[in-house]
This record gives sequence, structure tokens and C-alpha cells, in this order.
Amino acid sequence: MGRYYPFRKIEKKWQDYWGKKSQFKVKEDPEKKKYYLLEMFPYPSGKLHMGHMRNYVVGDTLTRFLRMRGYNVLYPMGYDSFGLPAENAAMQNKTHPAEWTRKCISDMRKQQEKMGLSYDWNRLVITSQPDYYRWNQWIFLKFYERGLAYKKKAPINWCPKCQTVLANEQVEDGKCWRCESRVEIKDLEQWFLKITEYAKELLRDLKKLEGWPERVKLMQENWIGKSTGTLVNFKLKDSDKTLPIFTTRPDTLYGVTFMTMACEHPLALELVEGTKYEKEVKEFINRVILEDRFTRTAEDKEKEGVFIGRYAINPLTNEEVPIYVANFVLLEYGTGIIMAVPAHDQRDFEFAKKYNIPIKQVIMPPNSELSERSGDPDPSSPRSSGRPLSTDLKEAYVNPGIMMNSAQFTGLNSEEAKGKITTYLEEKGWGKKTVQYKLRDWLISRQRYWGTPIPIIYCEKCGVVPVPEKNLPVELPKDIKFTGKGNPLEECREFVNCRCPKCKGKARRETDTMDTFVDSSWYFSRYCSPDYTKKPFDEKRIDYWMPVDQYIGGIEHAIMHLLYARFFTKALRDIGLYKIDEPFKKLFCQGMVVKDGAKMSKSKGNVVSVDEITNKYGADTARLFILFASPPEKDLEWSAEGVEGSFRFLNRVWRLINDFNFQFPPASPSKAGRAISNLQGKPETRNPKPETELKRITHKTIKKVTEDIEKRFHFNTAISAIMELVNAIHSVVSQSASQPVSQSKDKDRQTGRRADRQTIEEAIETVVLLLSPFAPHICEELWEILGNKPSIGQKDWPTYNPKAIIEKEILIVIQVDGKLRSRIKVPIDSSGEEIKEKALSDEKVRKFISGKGIKRVVVVPKKLVNIVTK
Repeated sequence: MGRYYPFRKIEKKWQDYWGKKSQFKVKEDPEKKKYYLLEMFPYPSGKLHMGHMRNYVVGDTLTRFLRMRGYNVLYPMGYDSFGLPAENAAMQNKTHPAEWTRKCISDMRKQQEKMGLSYDWNRLVITSQPDYYRWNQWIFLKFYERGLAYKKKAPINWCPKCQTVLANEQVEDGKCWRCESRVEIKDLEQWFLKITEYAKELLRDLKKLEGWPERVKLMQENWIGKSTGTLVNFKLKDSDKTLPIFTTRPDTLYGVTFMTMACEHPLALELVEGTKYEKEVKEFINRVILEDRFTRTAEDKEKEGVFIGRYAINPLTNEEVPIYVANFVLLEYGTGIIMAVPAHDQRDFEFAKKYNIPIKQVIMPPNSELSERSGDPDPSSPRSSGRPLSTDLKEAYVNPGIMMNSAQFTGLNSEEAKGKITTYLEEKGWGKKTVQYKLRDWLISRQRYWGTPIPIIYCEKCGVVPVPEKNLPVELPKDIKFTGKGNPLEECREFVNCRCPKCKGKARRETDTMDTFVDSSWYFSRYCSPDYTKKPFDEKRIDYWMPVDQYIGGIEHAIMHLLYARFFTKALRDIGLYKIDEPFKKLFCQGMVVKDGAKMSKSKGNVVSVDEITNKYGADTARLFILFASPPEKDLEWSAEGVEGSFRFLNRVWRLINDFNFQFPPASPSKAGRAISNLQGKPETRNPKPETELKRITHKTIKKVTEDIEKRFHFNTAISAIMELVNAIHSVVSQSASQPVSQSKDKDRQTGRRADRQTIEEAIETVVLLLSPFAPHICEELWEILGNKPSIGQKDWPTYNPKAIIEKEILIVIQVDGKLRSRIKVPIDSSGEEIKEKALSDEKVRKFISGKGIKRVVVVPKKLVNIVTK
């Protein structure tokens, strides 16, 4: 036997075996409990590195465990293969996006198979293939029929030199990534999906998602952004237009001294067109709109704006207030136009100070005397005259108080005034109480080639005409030229020119393609019936598999992808395709893989390739290290020493089992499953024999590993427990091997020797079974070496015997805030974490800490637990 186990030979052997047997192919089985486990499918951008693999290894380990637990597991894989990178690669490498994508998928699949990932490849979904994206188009048409898909003007990034629309990723420091020209903002007719129709339900149903991380639900809640307030209609001076604003502070309406408008607002450019303000406003908008939304609204970001030369009229005071475009206003909030009250909003205060705009105080602190101060701002500022001005404010007063300078509402408590002013506005027809959402409709138009064509035709006679379902899919033309200028589809006459389905006259196709988030908003359902040709999926099979029981992916997808998938599920339910309200029961967000202090990525040059690790150490070593080095929800620091350590452990297990077979030749072939059934009997607590102690450790390990995987995803502590069992076996094997054995035919001696072998063999079989989800290749081989038939993945997961793990117990006192509240018994070798967990779950303790936050828990080993509440 060589120094190291032959991992290359073993891994190829078992990967070939799994493939030939179609071992991971699954079908609906009403006799078995289903489990749908899914990782977020990858974008095929090239070869995978170990940073990517963490996600898949977590999913595969859990899948293998669940199969052994008796579940009928759906575990598919696909590729989110449309998108801008493929189009850019086509231009850079002078190849077609389809070819580039095919090669990337081929490379990635080989790497995934090399890692031993047990996907049902018969269910493969590739979103750039017509048999998938035809259903994107089908869904779009259904949405269009129901008014959920519509077209309107929206701002886009425009490169005047390349004459093309740019994605945000293609804009670098306000310039085109290709020619470095200054990017402009233009309004363009684009397609939207009406996600706002489901805003209320999307927010409400977050409460149903008990298996989701709280931070993800909070992020979605904030993104949807429900606010209860007042809608107020300001008139635009010298126009019949109305400017609706949304405010949660109607009590400050008498203090409005200016208005701010989001740079993205369609009126921003319209109101300055042809005026002396156009150039300055346009340049400001072009600069601001390209900034990150979070940077723009950060508290420490300098507040900037430009006067647009127009005024709004406050319905309560009839005063004219100047209108600005400002960097801190987002289109998503309210109506995209905000009334500014600098005396009572710090952001507005800073803006007013900078641009010398009047500040009018309308709320004063309680117990203050009423006073109205006036003063004159710079006469050059765009403001109306004669308005009281607060000259003594050092900062905005934002708390409740007493109304002042507010006509008939002066003297009221400001909280009371909110309702009274809203009622007054409603009586006058100037406003109303309303609920607003920050969520905006989803812009899905993309002016590029590599995406799903939007199935719409434009006819001069018939107008907008949907493509008939029988004509789907509308396929992308293969013969296309990528010049870098404009949308390639617009230049393809064979694609653009067509006949109107209604009048048969000349018509043209829509050249926008869909946002790739459309592809990923329902792909999980296609896996349930990828061969179905009548609809996007077979409702019968959907009813069996959906919803996804466990979804695994990065926290970066907390908002866009997960929110869109939830929206699609609800909309498709209303069409009649689903019976469910939510697509994912449980969500797990894994941490990043970090190397040299930074997230592992090609751009940082710190990647560790899959091929590099598997060629040097094998897939099982890579898997074991990824799962052992850190809890999966935490970031993992890549460590060459850690990889070496995982490799050494697998070699130790290999040698242990091979040496055991050599030292203890079996009298008969080992039988799978005997390990657990034979471990019965009463525990011994006084000077237990090595075999008896080994039985106890074996069953304790089964319990620990099962609970760590099933309840907590604590793969690292599960592996640690297996390592401890291996140490215990090694100790017993060493002791047994050192005992001299005579060559006599002494029956008692032979019986004793067989008993030793049986106990150790039972423990060894348990190690191989427990380790198999983590390191499947080596465990398949060891299972066979032990005389069992393959495959270990089709064997039952071991169950522990509670009687076998009883050991000496000690009494632990539990205090809550220093007072004795309960006592518990725990095994003498319990860890601090185990004692803490048992103490917190004690029924008496739970009564005393109910409704209180826990500040800290102090565990004094073998003595007491002190729980300190907030």
C-alpha cells in the first residue's frame, strides 16, 4: 500500500459507476417523502474556482445525507446562460455568444462532476436554449394579457459615440467602457413588469417565510418600503400639470420652501427642454444618475442640486416654491418629487443652507413661546418674498412639538395636526391619506442581443401586436454582427422585418430582449418537468415537488432575484399554474471564501482552481476542507495547511481500515447495517472495557453528526465528531493488535477475538457511513473493501440507540440574573456549548427569560450556568 490513498483512481472509478447506473436520477414517488434541494444556478462565465464550489459542496453533502435518510430528493443543476458578459466576450474574442456559452458550460460541468456533485443531469436547464426561453415569452404574453406587462418611457445610459445603450456595468466613472466618451441619460420607451401590483402581498407573506434568515426578510421589507402618509397635489406654475408628492409629515406642509425632484424623474428633462437651464440640468443629471444609489443617499454625502427654472404652488399657502433636481432624491421613494421643509428635515436643512433657500419653522419644541421670526435671504436665490424665515436654527428640529406659522392649525400638537391637515386636504380635494411603496415596477428591457427576445410586433395599422403562442419561440438570429455600436438585433433585417399576425401587412419586431432576472424567476419549476412541451411546467409534477424545501445561495441575491422569484410565483399562481404562494420554504446563505484577506475572485488574482486542488489532493479532500474549516454561514479563510490537514485525515481513515482488514481477517463478509443493530445492551459506567466505551462513542457520534447536519448545518462540528470516533477506533485497534494470540484452537480465545473484531467493525462501518456525504468517493471504496455491495449512498443512515450512550452524569445549577432557577443533569464530558444549549431549553428557565433579551451566558464547567438578561 502506498503512502497516500489512490484518490485519482478511486474518484474516476466511482464517478463512472454513478454515471453508468444513473444513480442520481429521480422521479415522483408518492410512497416516499419528497425533498427539493436547490442551489442558485450559476452564470457560465468560464471555469469554476473553489470560491464557487463552496455553495455546491454544501448542497451536495446535504442531498447525500437526505437520500440516506429515506427522502426522495430532487437535486438538479442548470445554467443561467443569457447575459452581457457573453456578448462582450463575443466582441473581444470574435466568436458567437452561443459558442462561448457552450464552451463555458462544458468546462463547468466537467468540474462539477469532478467534485462528485450528485446532480440529476437528466433535468439540465440552460436558459439560452430556445426550448427554455420560449416559456419566458409565453409567460410574458400571459402577463401582457393581464396588464402586468406594459411599456413606458424610462431613462437609460447612452453613449453618443457608440450610438448604443449601456448597462450600468458598462459605465466606468461616467464614461463608456469601450470608447471612454461621456455617458448621457436619455428617455426611451421600455417594457416593465408590474411587480407593484403584488407589493402588499410580497410584504405580508414575508411572515410566512419562517425558514428564511431574518436579515434577508428585513432587506426585502425595506426594499418594498411600505409607508403610510399623505398624497398632496402641488400645481406647476404656468401649466395645467399637477405635481403629486408623498409625505409622512403633513404637519410640516406650511414650512415648504422648495421642492426636489429625482434626476431619474421623466419630468426633470421635459421641464427644462429648450430653456436656458437645459444644459446645466442635463450635465448634472448625467453625472448624478450614474452614481450608486446608496452612495447618493448616504448621510455624509454632500447634498447637491440645480434649479430648473420652474415653480410649484403650495395648495395650503398658495406660495410659489422653486423646484430643484437633487442628488439625494430617488425615484423609488414616493412619487420621485419631494416637498422640502429645511426647518424640520436635516437633509433639506443642509441643502437650503448651501443654496441660500429660506428656512421657515412651523413646529417648535413643547413649552416654547410662539414666535415668528422673519428675515431676508439672498435676493438672488429663486424664492418668493414675504415668508417668515427662521434665522436662529443651527440644525433642523425633527421632533414632535407645537404647531406655529400654520394658519388655523397653529397651537396644535404636531402629531394631532397630521390627521387634521390630511382631513382638510381631503375636504378641499388637494390630497388624501394613502399607502405608498418604495418598490417600483420592474424594467425588463435590455437593448442587447444575448437575451430572450420580447415577443411583440409593431404594425402601423394594428399597433402593438403580441406574437401568437403557436409562433413561439421567437428565436434569436444566429447570423449576427457585433460591431459594438447599437443593438445588434436592430441591424438584422431578417429578424426585424416580419408580417403582422393580424392584418398580414408589413411590420417590425421588438428588438429589446428581456432582463436575465426573468430567466431565473421561475427556472426552479422547469426542473420539475424539463421535458414538458405544453406549458412551462407540468402542474401535476409541480404539485409533487414544489415548493423548494431548501434553497442555497449568496446573500447578494437577497433582494433582486429572490423578490422577482416570489413575484413570479404569485403571478403564475393567479394564472392557474401554481397552487403555492411562495417558491422557497427555507433559505440558506453561505459565506464567502476568502484568500489573502479578500474575497476569492479572478479580478483579485487570488483564486484556487478546482483542477489544481483535485489533481493534487482529490475532490474528497477539497470537499472535506470546505466543510470543516468554517461553519457554512460564515466566511471561510482558504488555508493550504487546512487542505493538507484534511488530506492527512482521509489517509488516516484509509490506513486504519486497510490495516484493520490485514490484522483482523474477517471470518465472513461484513454485512451492511449490522453495525447499528448489534449495538444493544445496557451501558457500563464502571471501568468499561475498551469495546464497551467504543460502542458508547459510536452511538454518541451518530447522534451528534445527525443533529449537526439535520438541525444546524454544522458540518464542521459533525466532521470533528467523526474524527474523534476515528481516534477512538485507532486506540482500540492498537490495543487489540498488541495482544499476543496463540495458534491454539482455544474456542474461548477465538470467540473473544471475534468479539473484538465485531465491535471495531461496527464502529468502522459507522465511520464510513457518517463520512460518506462529506467524502463520497473514498467512502464508496472503503465500503467495498469492508465486503459490502455498492453503493453506500443507497444505504440507510445509521440510527443511534439511546441506551448505548448513557454515561455518568453530573448536576448543573442554573441561575438567571444570579438567582437559582433550575437544575439539569448532563453527561460528564459535555462541552460548554452543549450545557448552554440544554440550560436555555430547560422549561423552568424559559419561563424566567421569556420576553427578555439575553445579554450573556456564563458556563462554569461541571458546576453552574449563569444567564444574564438585558
